[in-house]
Amino acid sequence: MEIRQLEAFAAVVTTGSVTAAGRLLGRSQPAITRLIQELEAELGFALFTRSGPRVSPTEQGFLLYDEVEQTLAGMQRIRTRAAALARGDGRPLRIAATPALAAGLLPPALALAFARGLCAPERVAVQSQSPEQVVHAVLTGAADIGLNSLPLEHRGVTVHWIGQSACVAALRADDPLAALPALTLQDCRGRRLIAMHNPYRLRRRVDRALAGAGVPAAGVIDTNTSISALTLVRAGLGIALLEPVTARGLPLTDIAVRPIDADIPFFFGVITPQARPASAAVQGLVQAVADAAATLLPDLVRREPAEHGALLQSLYGDAGDAGNADDAGDAADLPTQDSGLTSHD
Repeated sequence: MEIRQLEAFAAVVTTGSVTAAGRLLGRSQPAITRLIQELEAELGFALFTRSGPRVSPTEQGFLLYDEVEQTLAGMQRIRTRAAALARGDGRPLRIAATPALAAGLLPPALALAFARGLCAPERVAVQSQSPEQVVHAVLTGAADIGLNSLPLEHRGVTVHWIGQSACVAALRADDPLAALPALTLQDCRGRRLIAMHNPYRLRRRVDRALAGAGVPAAGVIDTNTSISALTLVRAGLGIALLEPVTARGLPLTDIAVRPIDADIPFFFGVITPQARPASAAVQGLVQAVADAAATLLPDLVRREPAEHGALLQSLYGDAGDAGNADDAGDAADLPTQDSGLTSHD
């Protein structure tokens, strides 16, 4: 399996056409076709279904593309790093963050880090990824630091601090409820709600709060990012119950953000690889993120990393006893359990 074959495969998936892929890579259409055929012969299955000049990935092709995309991205990082070494540049600071934290919190944190002279803008690389991918990037060394929602249970990463802030409601500024200084969950009765689709993370807390208040929704639009939730609200499609970082850190015209009366906490923090000492730039960014969060979120509570195990317990319960998670108390009141992570102040 050669890189040229993988590049041809990825280009055809991206463009939907062998001819367009050839133009993208600067190769002829027959050359692209030959590379794809060679790759399919080596793999033993078809990567595309063909309909005239258009091609579509098979199910196996779609599944393979995820791996190929990561491999090619790694190759691009190698090329970029090699070019930087040739210029005599130092190693860039590689940051992985969830979409919410990358959009709402990382920019002001980086601005603080730059102002403090901790790193140069041209030596920073930012990747916006899912929480699971952020952890993977930190564990594998693809990222020096991760900004992630919590809790998480992965050995090999260090949690430096835990931030807690209350979730908020986002609604159109011309909505009658926007005239209120704060919303109750009862205000959402009969309204279409917009929420995160992952049932094991923040959505779990939102659903539990709504059920506890006896508030049925007229309907729910599921989405995978808070940014999408805000744009759906802007289009008048409902009220969003979401984490506060995006809502306050990425304000949109015609969107009103209001506190809600329910205790729906959002937890987040900074993680680094346990096996590799944090550089001065990483340590500085850890502090810059904390400072930026304190400015952005007026209700921010900063918890100690040692509370991470209790946080896991309060939200999910012990393994095999998840049914009791809903009855668990506040994280700070629970005994700390071994979460498999190293704590740093």
